[in-house]
Amino acid sequence: MKKLIYLITMVFAFSACTKDFEETNTNPYQLSGESLQEDFNHVGAFYPSMLSQIFGNQIDHNLTNVTFSQHLATPTPFVGGVNNTTFYIRWNGYWAREYDNVMAPADQVIEIAKEGGYTVFVEWANLIKIISMSRVTTYYGPIIYTNYGSTENALYDDEETLYTAFFADLDRIIAEFKANTDYAGLKNFDASYDGDVSKWARYANSLRLQLAMRISKVAPAMAKAEGEKALADSAGLIESNDDNFNISLYGAKFHPAQIAFEWGDTRMSATMESILIGYKDARIEKFFSPVEDMSLVSDHPDWPYKGIRNGAEIVAKDDRLGFSTLNPDFNEPAKVTKRKVMSADEVHFLKAEAALREWAGSGGAAMAKTHYEAGVRASFALWGAGGVEDYLADNTSLPIDYNDPVAPGTVNDFTNQITNTVAWDESASNEVKLEKIITQKWIAAYTNEMEAWVDYRRTGYPKLPPVYQNSSNSDWGVVPEGESIKRMPFVQTEREGNAAGVADATQKLGGPDEINTRLWWDTGAPNF
Repeated sequence: MKKLIYLITMVFAFSACTKDFEETNTNPYQLSGESLQEDFNHVGAFYPSMLSQIFGNQIDHNLTNVTFSQHLATPTPFVGGVNNTTFYIRWNGYWAREYDNVMAPADQVIEIAKEGGYTVFVEWANLIKIISMSRVTTYYGPIIYTNYGSTENALYDDEETLYTAFFADLDRIIAEFKANTDYAGLKNFDASYDGDVSKWARYANSLRLQLAMRISKVAPAMAKAEGEKALADSAGLIESNDDNFNISLYGAKFHPAQIAFEWGDTRMSATMESILIGYKDARIEKFFSPVEDMSLVSDHPDWPYKGIRNGAEIVAKDDRLGFSTLNPDFNEPAKVTKRKVMSADEVHFLKAEAALREWAGSGGAAMAKTHYEAGVRASFALWGAGGVEDYLADNTSLPIDYNDPVAPGTVNDFTNQITNTVAWDESASNEVKLEKIITQKWIAAYTNEMEAWVDYRRTGYPKLPPVYQNSSNSDWGVVPEGESIKRMPFVQTEREGNAAGVADATQKLGGPDEINTRLWWDTGAPNF
């Protein structure tokens, strides 16, 4: 009974902290006590809550991986401009969000589902745990997964053990889903796929391909085996936008819109401006809003969008509030009701890279162009943007240099370093082809920037400009000038409450618990 009461509480108690940074989540699908035991409610009611926590909020998402991947930037000089965005760690909350709101309730509901013999619910919860932890590890490296729930100080998994466990768990999850494609029990609780178990199998298989590619440089044999398993599996992959994995906002506003329109703390990045305008990319109007003050875009008046350099020298917030914000549609909950986790474009780009790496099932190098162009087309279609065929044929346009109109000719300006066009060149080297793939994958990752940050660290693409203001120091580790942050440090609560675990994790990390220590898959080695 205590276990059930805990779960009921967890469903409706979402995290809320400081009014400036934390979003308040509300679940409109509350259940009465009488209905709790009906139609799997005593198990299924907790899945929307877990899924709603996969994305962080301002401090553990927008001011970390979103800015590190350079999709958005802030006009606000938080703490005098010395903060996460300039490589001095002030906020580090993603660990607590995921362990408190995903791992803890998942283990509880798995126990109840096992007692009831609800095996599909068991594996659905296990899949949600992998979704969560496969993202958490991109922040920290070693994390607690196979030892989670230990009554003593829990030891962290080194990353090789972690990914091996992910793949083994995906074997079991996908097998369960494939054996129960007609199971109807998830429907009332599944705002992503309306209870279609076969689509969850397709997503789980696509997740396997994503994780396999992530480790392709550090563990090429394991990556190839797992990637080829995904490519060959009868469950299939997400290759149509109809199969995209999105998480419902459950009636809440898209959180980056709250940050942008209510708090004024996020805007288009200068890197987005450089790349989208340079490539004449029609998705720009779907992503962002044009400026009202045309003096801000005198260098490209036909494309009236202006971004902020990541890690810029910022004196006052008001200076850049007139720069491009998100497209206003994001500010309307009736129009934006969900957030993507994996879409067809990403899977096509994964297949394109798999082709370059000659993984069986990808069609080999000769099919890289086909997969690459399919990824671009899928992204344009997802956003309702036109002109994709002209875009794919463009072999001359390049990203533009950036000029900050508030402080022209100063440290915030940068020169574009990308020399690769959009059009595929079959005669180019694999390195040039990979840069094309990852640059387009970066653009398409908009609103789900986690893997864009992974790809940048893993491959070095796109060629992002360095931050101007690098505030890193010995407190959290020094990021050399011209380089970017590699990870987040282990959290203080773990340092204090699980000191032995953190010490062991630091050994497994292979370097100091600092922001410039590379993760396992971030080898720094050549891509081929």
